Amino acid sequence: MSIKDSLRILVVDDMAASRGVLINGLEQCGIKNIFSETSCDGALSFMLKTPVHLVVSDYNMPGKSGLDLLKSIRASGQLQRTGFILVSGTTDSSVVTEGQRLGMNNFLPKPVTPESLRKTVEAVVGRL
Repeated sequence: MSIKDSLRILVVDDMAASRGVLINGLEQCGIKNIFSETSCDGALSFMLKTPVHLVVSDYNMPGKSGLDLLKSIRASGQLQRTGFILVSGTTDSSVVTEGQRLGMNNFLPKPVTPESLRKTVEAVVGRL
């Protein structure tokens, strides 16, 4: 079984269009097990019931940000080893610096293309 067949990815974004771009890009990579949530709280709840290998999360969401989600994941004994990619359109380097400090595995700047998504995911999980 290839990594594409077994890899489980959770996409977290409050915007339907952005979620769709990420899901479509992952599908174009051949990834079969893709889940989605619209909030950090929803993502944490989902992950506690359904383990995933990788989270691809938007930074800017109402309530809790993608960095808040990352912080919660790294603080959880059950989830702390989950891979994490932060997606953002911000040009503020402090967001990337804080993500690195919190233990994100990679950063994906917007606009997202299928190729940029593939390269970012492969840098975390290996060749698809």
